[in-house]
Amino acid sequence: MKPIFDRVVLELIEKEEEMKGGIILPSVAQEKSQIAKVVEVGSGELPDGKKTTMQVKKGDKVIFAKYTGTEVEEKGKKYVIVRQADILAILD
Repeated sequence: MKPIFDRVVLELIEKEEEMKGGIILPSVAQEKSQIAKVVEVGSGELPDGKKTTMQVKKGDKVIFAKYTGTEVEEKGKKYVIVRQADILAILD
């Protein structure tokens, strides 16, 4: 999967399903993780012909904005495609 323009493909990092005390939350009761790993980065070209510098690279662990992007599932893995501007921070 190769994103176009300033888009980035993120692989969601699932939150731990079991809480302290042994309580297991069903996936519908859990909030979507906002931490993900960058798996592909677009070229940075914009539809109007301008170009932006991509701040993230393949392999970065990032925090992205809640309720953003398009969710995709491929080969059993969950991905989100977001614009670079929806990425809030790169984690060390």
